[in-house]
Amino acid sequence: MGLPADIGIVDTMIGFAHRDMKEAYRFITRQTRDAESKEQFAFPVEYMFKEVPGRELEGVEDPIGVTLREMDLWGVERGMIGLGDAEGLGVKALKLHPDRFVPSTSADPNEGMRGVARIIEDFESHGIRAVSVFPAGTFPQVPINDKKMYPIYAKCVELGLPVFCCAGVPGPRLKAACQHVELIDEVMFDFPELVFVTRHGCEPWTELAVKLMLKWPGLHYSTSAFAPRYYPRDVIDYANTRGADKVMYAGYFPMGLSLERIMREMPDVGFSDDVWPKFLRTNALRVLGLS
Repeated sequence: MGLPADIGIVDTMIGFAHRDMKEAYRFITRQTRDAESKEQFAFPVEYMFKEVPGRELEGVEDPIGVTLREMDLWGVERGMIGLGDAEGLGVKALKLHPDRFVPSTSADPNEGMRGVARIIEDFESHGIRAVSVFPAGTFPQVPINDKKMYPIYAKCVELGLPVFCCAGVPGPRLKAACQHVELIDEVMFDFPELVFVTRHGCEPWTELAVKLMLKWPGLHYSTSAFAPRYYPRDVIDYANTRGADKVMYAGYFPMGLSLERIMREMPDVGFSDDVWPKFLRTNALRVLGLS
């Protein structure tokens, strides 16, 4: 059968074009030290991508409409978006199209209980379905297993929200130790009820990520920021064997990948027929509490 048609894909990482990319990513570039990141890059990881859709769309008049048109064109029924952008696009998109967008919020462990209060506020006001954290992008950096993270994890367990967390060497030229995959083991031990979804690949520790997913029921993997041709082989093999319920699709539009590139490469990934519906839709629906 291969890649099924008209399945109603759920994308667990999608966004909107910015008016000013350099300003939007200043929270990352303020930490970098190399000249390229600080002076040349509008997008902190553009050295990794041949094309950066966000650059081409920078300042577009209707960024929400652009994303919706791409979703319609490539069969994406729903996309998870962040609500914390300075331009307010996430809140506006959710208000205009609640059937197409799934809200999430980001949390900064350096904010302490103020950050936890924001999670509660976004949960009560906007019905968020997930919380995202970017350990390498916090300033100062906060490792995945740092106790500053624990109030966030505890609140997510209490509210029944999954955590989507970047793991592995970060794309921006930032230090990587805070995102080592081995740190997840302690978190899952201390929070066995937590649903924890990795973002951005877990490389070069994908074998360890698979081992930990076998170990911890709440640990999952999403494919954000990776074109399908670069999905790690051991993650594909895991999905095709014991991990069909643990691996889910996430794109990276318009940050670094177009939906066109993702969907044109997707049929060659090599998932088993029974894995495709789970990978593209049902795993995300379950994790986000939408099923």
